[in-house]
Amino acid sequence: MFHEVIDDGLAVGDVSDAADGSAVGDVGGVGDGGEDAAVTAVGLLAAFETLVAEAAAEVGREGLADETDLDESTIEAAAAGEVADIAVADGATVVAVARDRDGDAIVAELRDHLLMGMATAVLDVDTIAASIDADLTGQEVQQALEGRAAMTLGQLAEIMAVVERRKR
Repeated sequence: MFHEVIDDGLAVGDVSDAADGSAVGDVGGVGDGGEDAAVTAVGLLAAFETLVAEAAAEVGREGLADETDLDESTIEAAAAGEVADIAVADGATVVAVARDRDGDAIVAELRDHLLMGMATAVLDVDTIAASIDADLTGQEVQQALEGRAAMTLGQLAEIMAVVERRKR
């Protein structure tokens, strides 16, 4: 689900205004998809916010409380679209309830997508760690990608943006 925002074009921003050549995203997260477009962490996070908030609205706060083990603060953050600090697994749980899917399967699919993207882009975890704003070492990026350490949706957005830009 989360990786599908790339295919849907919801995380593309215009990079033509970046003074240093780095990618910048528009606030809405949707660019024109033209030649100067790149996937941005800002665009991805905005798309994740929309995805999770819409799923939370569809199910409702009471529905999420009844059907999941999520704590109240996570449910509130999801409903408000404030997902940067929500764990990927928790965001997947919200989306899974709305889509009648298994949250673990969504996370596994996401991990597969990221690892395949890294292989396609010829990226290692140290390069990713050096390319993101999140304060993670290469080892911590690897642990997060493998599911041995928690990863927030904000961190996912940064990691995924690096992988997707490098693939293009």
